[in-house]
Amino acid sequence: MTPLLGRRARRRWLHLIIGGALLMPYFLVGTVVVGVYRPEADVFTSPAGQLTAFAYALPMAAVTALLPLARPLSAAVARALCGLPADRPLADGPARTRQARIRSAAWFTLHVGLGGVISGMTLALVPFAVGVMGLPFFAAVRDSPVLDLPEALDRTWVLALAPLAGIAMLVALAGCAAAAGALLANRAPVLLGPTPDDRLAAAERRAAELAVRNRLARELHDSVGHALSAVTLQAGAARRVLDSDPEFVRAALTAIEETTRRTVGELDTVLGLLRKDDGGAPDTPSGPGLDALEGLLAHCGLPVAYAADGETGTAPAVVSREAYRIVQEGLSNALRHGGRGEPVRLRITVRTGELEIVLDSPLPARPAVVRPGGGLGLRGIAERAVLLGGRTEAGPHDGGWRLTARLPLHTPAQEPR
Repeated sequence: MTPLLGRRARRRWLHLIIGGALLMPYFLVGTVVVGVYRPEADVFTSPAGQLTAFAYALPMAAVTALLPLARPLSAAVARALCGLPADRPLADGPARTRQARIRSAAWFTLHVGLGGVISGMTLALVPFAVGVMGLPFFAAVRDSPVLDLPEALDRTWVLALAPLAGIAMLVALAGCAAAAGALLANRAPVLLGPTPDDRLAAAERRAAELAVRNRLARELHDSVGHALSAVTLQAGAARRVLDSDPEFVRAALTAIEETTRRTVGELDTVLGLLRKDDGGAPDTPSGPGLDALEGLLAHCGLPVAYAADGETGTAPAVVSREAYRIVQEGLSNALRHGGRGEPVRLRITVRTGELEIVLDSPLPARPAVVRPGGGLGLRGIAERAVLLGGRTEAGPHDGGWRLTARLPLHTPAQEPR
């Protein structure tokens, strides 16, 4: 009896009863319509009139279920009462597309239709079955005008079988309710589940969130990685001349202080974005631009020969910020992997519609050891350029290493996500 009267079957039966209750307003309107066109018919006693009112009610229910909010309400009730499998999720948001609204209307119509039938059977059959089971025991029940038993059934053997007949009616009712509930549970993921448009929208949201988080990771890598490289180089140089050149040590400590102070500010900004708990994707991070480039070059830990051609201050904010990060990461690579003794040459050129960054650094006397996880810097630089529609090149050039990045100045109104 578990499939018919178990916990899941009872919840599904309740779901059907709710569907019958939701059908009642539409059914009453249907009875009014039937009364207008067939005034001689008594809708509440005529099976034909009731079926006609039922037929009028279903299209009206379908029309109201086209509203966008009908889907999340139906999905919430179905999750609670239909006993759906966990691997077949339902859609969460309102039905925005035509296909989603049609599916939602089909589900609501099926729900209230089956619910109306099962509710009617429950209201009519349960008291009738109980009355049939009481026939052998209560003469008042046998003589009741409600049952109105024919004389042919007023026999001892018929009365002896009446309890079994009543139980059979209730079992049949439970079977019909279980079958209708199983049908609804089977159709719910199809009619209330996410449509292809819903899946595409969800994938786009996940991609946007992942893009922003990757962007935050690049910000952390570039700012913190550069700071650690510069601090390590300055501290190592200061340690070597600690006793012989106090002025150099003082300058190195000042550079370390400025670098760490600037980096802590950037780190606080990025971590503040990550800590935001507003249920959505983190905001697009901001950061310093080319106007802060002099401070970076002064405390980067390397001698840099810098030349600018054009008005770098006219670059859009997003281009200026990405150019700063590209220069910062290029200097970090030069600190970690470049040679010593020659200055790094940096040239930024602003042309019509394009900003070009060229950074030349010396190569070490012997090839640097490639560490596990290396290469993230160049990849991050390439990603930054691609997000703006630009391009990068990196490789040996004239006995050194050249990094070139070209960024378009005409970017979309919204920053890349």
